[in-house]
Amino acid sequence: MGVVHTLHFVFGIFGNATALFLFLAPIITFKRIIQNRSTEQFSGLPYVMTLLNCLLSAWYGLPFVSPNNLLVSTINGTGAVIESIYVLIFIAFAPKKEKKKISALLLLVLTVFAAVALVSMLALHGNNRKLFCGIAATIFSIIMYGSPLSIIRLVIKTKSVEFMPFFLSLFVFLCGASWFAFGLLGKDPFVAIPNGFGFGLGTVQLILYAIYCDKKGFTKKSTPVESLEMGNDKSFGKSHNEEKQSSFHNKSKLEQV
Repeated sequence: MGVVHTLHFVFGIFGNATALFLFLAPIITFKRIIQNRSTEQFSGLPYVMTLLNCLLSAWYGLPFVSPNNLLVSTINGTGAVIESIYVLIFIAFAPKKEKKKISALLLLVLTVFAAVALVSMLALHGNNRKLFCGIAATIFSIIMYGSPLSIIRLVIKTKSVEFMPFFLSLFVFLCGASWFAFGLLGKDPFVAIPNGFGFGLGTVQLILYAIYCDKKGFTKKSTPVESLEMGNDKSFGKSHNEEKQSSFHNKSKLEQV
């Protein structure tokens, strides 16, 4: 049992490190937003949804909800702070209409989290509390991990990994693998299931990278911001894949003309 507990702790620490890298990935995007004093065509939705996922996961990891999952709380608590900063920056520089939309979504997210927390504390106890909070956290974790599906589709369609940076794909894989192992060793399906899903998607991304890394689907190289923004589709919640896909389709139409 000592070896199992040690491995459980080690995978938790490694999962914290890889997840932190993914949470910090959008820094380049927000540096651009601050410099230009505009959110341009970027979407704030991914950051609001990732914030909800972090809040629910951090709550689930607390000892009075699920024992032996404190490392889940530490990284998701950190992620919640980081995502909150992203959301506030986005609201500050967004156009008036988008500002109202994201502010309303932020209020909804906080309301949902408050409702889950209050119900779990006041109406549920023991295993029922863990079950309720675990299901809520799992649903949003799967939604977050599912966001690279459109990027995978784009890579297959264009036979190019231009918009799927290797290191972000690698950290998606490592993060999912670490927390999947953490969940298995801790016999916690609410950690293992969503992260097993993320581990599988990360594996697919690396396989596609190996297949298409030497094939050029575009004549134009992506900028670091473009690449990071697309790679950020994993990270932690939804990302800006739809924006970049739209940009790609528009470019294709212009080239056809």
